[in-house]
Formats: sequence, structure tokens, C-alpha cells
Amino acid sequence: MNIDLTDTTASKINKALVKGRRAIGTPAVGMVLTLVIVTDEENAYDALRAANDASREHPSRTLVVIKRVSRTSRDRTQSRLDAEVRVGADAGTGETVVLRLYGEVVDHAQSVVLPLLLPDAPVVVWWPVNAPLDPAGDPLGALAQRRVTDSYAAEQPVRGLTARAGTYTPGDTDLAWTRITPWRSMLAAALDQVTCEVRAVEVEGEEFNPSCELLAMWLADRLDVPVRRSVSGGPGLTGVRMDTDCGPIVLDRADGTLATLSIEGQPDRAVALKRRDTADLIAEELRRLDPDDTYASALRFGVERLTAPRAGETSGSGRAADAGEPADGGAPEGAGEPEADAGTAAPERVTPKALAKKAAAQ
Repeated sequence: MNIDLTDTTASKINKALVKGRRAIGTPAVGMVLTLVIVTDEENAYDALRAANDASREHPSRTLVVIKRVSRTSRDRTQSRLDAEVRVGADAGTGETVVLRLYGEVVDHAQSVVLPLLLPDAPVVVWWPVNAPLDPAGDPLGALAQRRVTDSYAAEQPVRGLTARAGTYTPGDTDLAWTRITPWRSMLAAALDQVTCEVRAVEVEGEEFNPSCELLAMWLADRLDVPVRRSVSGGPGLTGVRMDTDCGPIVLDRADGTLATLSIEGQPDRAVALKRRDTADLIAEELRRLDPDDTYASALRFGVERLTAPRAGETSGSGRAADAGEPADGGAPEGAGEPEADAGTAAPERVTPKALAKKAAAQ
């Protein structure tokens, strides 16, 4: 059931929600959280479809905030709020309100959203594109317990990770981190099968892919070993090689679907590492609403230590550096920006079994 409201208010939208629930015979509110999606008109459809799919696992009230661009100075002085209320089959297993903001009300989106939040329920804000540099400092982000961004959609995704480290607030997370959950689980499980000491790691994947950088930073942070970041043609992450005193451990995924895990002294095995869609990523993030300390630690490790090219290397021919070693030659990407946790002590060495337990706890 769809209800269109033109030049409306938050009070009228709430009344439309009650009317819609009664019309379909479900007057009770059974949602567990409020998901606020801040996007533009171009990306609203895909974001809403992903949210509706995720609502099968997490019934929620979804508020889609679309800030419309004013074409003339007169339009910028005329505030208007249009809304589309969806309940029943058109809204997955929850409720959906699409809010289109015009004029001066664009700068006060939090005033529109606040009366529509479910009472006594967690709030999650998701920016599919154009996320603010400081999500917690954004007026809408300040309403939420959990703030989800996607560095992959940024114009400079790798440099964006440096900005995220500088503004991190407990509750922040990124879909680039969510994408590597299966990789982290598989690598931790592989290390739990051996008693070897890891000496060095190489992470291979697309250039300027934030998921590759985050995986490299996580390994460097947890294992306290040099991590080399190398470039491949993709798609996405294509492989991780860990050199140990018992032989190499290799997790290779060339086609974006099926990976091969190779451990010295054991037969190769095929493992499923399919690239997941946005709905699966959002559903995973909604399963936990507490701060992700592991993400924070990996993010603050410092992306510059992985992405700066060595002397004699070009950006497209093996853009790599060893974690914990300064880059030779030119200034690294993101130079001029303060390095996160500069001057702190090296992270404590973590054994393979401890790493597996940390990953299993995610």
C-alpha cells in the first residue's frame, strides 16, 4: 500500500503510517530498529531495494532521506517536504517512508527525521554515497547508535580511509570492512590449523580498493608482521599469501566466486568466497549495534603505511609497501594529513589461535 503526501509534515506522515497499518490489518508495530538512508535520487532505488531485502532478517522502519537540489535562488528559499509512505508488501517486512526535501529544509533533515523514529528502538544511519567525513558529527549521524558508510563509493576511497581514522567515533563502520568478513574468518581458521609463526604477509587485489587496504591493515595490526600490498586486475580481493616458518599459506580467489586454500603439508581445498551484494552486507551490519573495536584498531593502524610506493615503483606496477617501514622516495598518498595514533607503541603480537578467536567473536 502506497500513500503519497505532497507539501506535508512529520505529523501527517505519522498519521499516514497508522492509517496504512490499519488498512492492511496490522495495527501493531513489530519493527526492531529505524534505518535511515541518506542518499540522492540516482542511488535511492538500489539502496531501498537492499534495505527491503535486509528487512526480512531485521524488520525495521526505513526512512529514505533524499535532498533535492534547488535549481534557482527562489527554490532555495521555498521549503517543502514530500513523502511517500509504503506499508505491507511494498515495504518488505517493515515500513518505508521516502522523504524528499526541498529548499531550506534540506539543511535541517534531522528535524524531519526525529519525529519519525521508532520509540525506544536503535537507530542506524547509512550513507550509500556521499558520506560525510565525520559521520558522528553529522546532524543525522548524531541521532544514531550505528553509522554505516561505504568507502568504495568515494572518489578517493583509499585516502578516505585516512580521514575515517581521524574522525572515528565508536559506532562507525564501513561496508568495505564488512566485505572482508569471510576473508578474515577463513584466514583465522587457516592459522588455527597450524602451529607456525607468521613472518610476512602479502595482500593482492584491485588498486584503490578500500577492502584490500583494510584487510592488509587488519593482518598487520593483529600479527605484527610486515604486510605487502600488491596490485592485481581484480575483481576485488584476489589473494592473500602468508609466509610462515612451516611453509606458505595461500588463499587465492581469481574469479570472485570460488577460492582455493593452500596450506603446506595439506591438500588444497576449495572454499566459497562469493562477492556479496549490498543487501547481505547491510543485513550483517544490522546484526550488531555495539561498537566494532576490531575495525577501529585496523583503521587506526594507518593506511599510508600500506599504500605508499617504494622508490623505483610506479602506482600501477606493484603499488606496495611493508607495514611498519617508512616508504622511500616521494610523499605517500594522504601526505599532509596527521597519521592516526602516531607515536603509539607497536601492537602486541597475537598468536594464530588468538587471532582465530578474535575473528570468531565478530
